[in-house]
Amino acid sequence: MPESRTGRIEEETRVKSPARWPVADEPAPDLVIERFAPEQTYKTKVYVALKHAIANMDIYSTSEPKWIDERQLSERLGVSRTPVREAIAMLEQEGFVKSLPRRGIMVLRKTQREIVEMIQAWAALESMAARLVTLHATDQQITGLRKLFEGFDDSHKPVDYLADYSTANITFHQTIIRISGSKLLGEMTDNLLMHVRGLRQLTIGRDDRITRSMQDHLAIIDALERRDTDRAETLSREHTLGLAAYVEAHGHEIFD
Repeated sequence: MPESRTGRIEEETRVKSPARWPVADEPAPDLVIERFAPEQTYKTKVYVALKHAIANMDIYSTSEPKWIDERQLSERLGVSRTPVREAIAMLEQEGFVKSLPRRGIMVLRKTQREIVEMIQAWAALESMAARLVTLHATDQQITGLRKLFEGFDDSHKPVDYLADYSTANITFHQTIIRISGSKLLGEMTDNLLMHVRGLRQLTIGRDDRITRSMQDHLAIIDALERRDTDRAETLSREHTLGLAAYVEAHGHEIFD
């Protein structure tokens, strides 16, 4: 007796189904995944380490250029020179360093105009971070900002302990970005940090700016603690724009 059409269709479906529907725990035939190469991993690690080191360099305290030695980096990090060169190439694309033939790798300083614009950008980003802190940060996180300055009083004046206060100052601004809860703000300020940080450290001891800095910080913290969103945002922005105005007015003393 001839096989019915329905029977043939059911048989074909049973035969074709395995080919049409791969087993769930097996990769699709056309999905090619390669393992990460060790050099790629090393390049990323070297890039992060080197960028962190550059961010902590005091490149504006002297007119003398700062240099990076490729061979020395390779030895200190315990990696080949290939990932070091790749990391340096990435940093060069971002404008942090410049490779000069037969001379080495120079850490780049920004011009006065570039620095002013970077500080203005930081002011916009940090003021938004301050706004977000009032909305999302915990009381404990905000209290941590006040603790940064608890050690300074009449017997331990910021002006007499400039290095200590400078560290607290930088930590204060970085912490506002961090506790805002915005990962993107952190990433956007990351590349500005080296230059803004360097100028804050360089100018904090000039023209009694340290006294005004302390007053500004405590006022910002007070607004954050009271969850006064608009005031915290305004005070944060004006505080950093004050640095931009100072650099603009006194750049000839700083950059010459």
